[in-house]
Amino acid sequence: MENRAGLSIDALAKVMDISRAAVQQHIVGLEGDGYIKKSALNKTAGRPVVIYGITDMGINYFPKQYAWFSDLILSELRQEMGAEGFQDYMHRLGVRLANNLRSQFEGKNRNERLDELLLIMTNLGFQVTASINSETNNSVIRANNCIYHDLAQKYNEICAFDLALMSSLLGKEVRQLSCMAKGDCACHFNIQEKATEMEGGEAQQVCGTV
Repeated sequence: MENRAGLSIDALAKVMDISRAAVQQHIVGLEGDGYIKKSALNKTAGRPVVIYGITDMGINYFPKQYAWFSDLILSELRQEMGAEGFQDYMHRLGVRLANNLRSQFEGKNRNERLDELLLIMTNLGFQVTASINSETNNSVIRANNCIYHDLAQKYNEICAFDLALMSSLLGKEVRQLSCMAKGDCACHFNIQEKATEMEGGEAQQVCGTV
């Protein structure tokens, strides 16, 4: 990171105090994984010298601290908008993302759309599964983790983002039955096939039955 312009194998061997052959072995692995790449070719009086530089993927390998910055932004937004306005804002963000992904759902049936949604949520970092409620025939999505758990504990309105994303992509009403940020074992989302009211105990029992 201190030499963004890149270094040659000889320069790396000197900085790391290891042999040139050892550096070459590391270079092969790191370049193959996409963490570094040949960034320049310096011509000297002798043979050409290859310069290796770090890629964006390599930069992203280093630890990041986003939570405190996100917390600062969310706190400011909710203070300015109020809780209700902030929740509406989270909903709009979910719809906006859904609009960007909508083409992936065109021409697909119910099961295919659900599979596509699960794939998108997995790519976002969720560990999700789906099942069918035998009594209502509704699909229930279970998320075993929350990708912004600490933030959701402070700002419950964030859940409106997930609900809007799922509802918009599936074209059906989605209701949250349980929430990890509120102390439940997992987050459960009920996909309404019909406009029916939930049973009063459904949310309480879902952790033990799904």
